[in-house]
Amino acid sequence: MKQINLNELPDQGVSHNSAIRKKVMLQPGEVPHLTNFSQATFAPGQVANAHAHDDMYEVFFVASGSGLMTVNGTAHRLAPGVCILVEPGDVHEVKNIGKDVLVLTYFGIV
Repeated sequence: MKQINLNELPDQGVSHNSAIRKKVMLQPGEVPHLTNFSQATFAPGQVANAHAHDDMYEVFFVASGSGLMTVNGTAHRLAPGVCILVEPGDVHEVKNIGKDVLVLTYFGIV
């Protein structure tokens, strides 16, 4: 059993934009096939630039705020309660288009 408290975790930058902050709740190797389980906060206007993962699925859940996730050229609105699955090879970008912080809880699976 492992218990994690977001309030006790250090902030770190996301690999696609170090100004966007995340807290990693589960690290690689803690759960088979899971690469991370994290929560990221995007300030208004912040963007995680377009990128793809060759062998990883990513699941994003919007906890709060609003944004756009562009996947393979198609924009999808992000709002609280929305969940998006990005498959290996999908080119994806996330942008906060609102006036409030966009909070995404997400995990990766190989």
